[in-house]
Amino acid sequence: MNVLKFGGTSVGTVESLKNVRSIVEALPSDTVVVVSALGGLTDKLIATARLAADGGDWRSEADAIADRHFVIIEELVRQERKEATLSVVGALLDELRRTYEGVSLIGDLPSKTLDVIVSLGERMSAPIVAGIIRNGHLHNSLEFIKTEKWFDKNIADAALTRQLIIDEFSDIDDGPHITGGFISQDRDSGEITNLGRGGSDYTAALIAAALDADMLDIWTDVDGFMTADPRIIKDARVLPAMSFIESMELCTFGAKVIYPPTIYPVFHKNIPIRILNTFNPEAPGTLISDTSCADEYPVKGVTAIRNSCLVRMSGHLTENVARINTRAYNALARNGVSVFLLAQPGENHEFSFAIAMADRQAASRALNEEFAPELIDGALDGISFEDNLSIIAVVGEGIKRLKGIDGRILNTLQRLGINPLACSEGHSDTTSSFVVDEKDTVESIKAIHGLFF
Repeated sequence: MNVLKFGGTSVGTVESLKNVRSIVEALPSDTVVVVSALGGLTDKLIATARLAADGGDWRSEADAIADRHFVIIEELVRQERKEATLSVVGALLDELRRTYEGVSLIGDLPSKTLDVIVSLGERMSAPIVAGIIRNGHLHNSLEFIKTEKWFDKNIADAALTRQLIIDEFSDIDDGPHITGGFISQDRDSGEITNLGRGGSDYTAALIAAALDADMLDIWTDVDGFMTADPRIIKDARVLPAMSFIESMELCTFGAKVIYPPTIYPVFHKNIPIRILNTFNPEAPGTLISDTSCADEYPVKGVTAIRNSCLVRMSGHLTENVARINTRAYNALARNGVSVFLLAQPGENHEFSFAIAMADRQAASRALNEEFAPELIDGALDGISFEDNLSIIAVVGEGIKRLKGIDGRILNTLQRLGINPLACSEGHSDTTSSFVVDEKDTVESIKAIHGLFF
């Protein structure tokens, strides 16, 4: 069996939904289809919620949201399913209006209310897609995607979710079976939650892993993974194949083809992923599996994480690398801060690493609390932050074994007057990464891509 996921652009218009219908109806009946909200709708739902909280004219925006869904139902939903689909979607639109009304009355937008609002995107798109596809069976992902709290985030309760998915799809020979992605439910409180942006990919991966699927197909609006962002590199090429590790690294360092956590559940089950284009279904796409085509493409791609900052810690304590590393990482992890890059130590023995600028405040608080004694007694001179940076990553399995690769990259950048502020320590065999000023991001990507491609 296959699990398919269609993103917002794939289910965004009448024409794209016709493509979805053709793709799904050509497959065997034991297919599970995960869909996102209509393209751009999640942003629209959020913007309208904020408009309501600010006392603006949310009603006209809600009318536009309703009209968009009704047009698709009228034009595409199968005649025998139209009345039932209109009833389900109409009730959800009424719920949306009532929620906006409540937000408007109190002049506030609590996070729990926003979770309910954004959940309505997938709760409406799933029954519509089920009504479009012949023999489509609708499943409510709130029933089997369960989350728990981790710091201030909702993460999937993997064991519980796995068993509920198995129970939900125990007999799927009469499909295809359609469900919404992204949305979930707290296992303890029953409140509606979500898996974050890109969560529909993750929903599909959880289902594929639980059901031991043969393949996970991610249908999007590009022909596959590319060697760089085509908006920056006009001649970026599609990669026919890559390994799980390579895809994880590219996604972690900013490639937006799929949501990074998507890869983990299927990686552990060795279930291949295909990246395919809904608007060009004949294209072969990119196959992600446990093997790589390193001989043909030693470097798979060049990508970047923007809006990063570099944390620098200096003083005698930094000479004990193992100790400061462990304490810093544990303090950051307890506060939900991820480290993207651990820098090679320089001549001044600084301990440096890169994080997202959005985590700057949390990181500062965590590190100052953890190292308060050392800051007082002088073992640490201080903790500083350098903002508005980008992390440039060059990814390819085994590239660290290529002779002089870091030197070639550094020389290429320095010839352009770009001096990296930090380089990654060589713990990864798959990725070389460099911190540059954000204004140098595009020029750095172009130069490095030109070096290898």
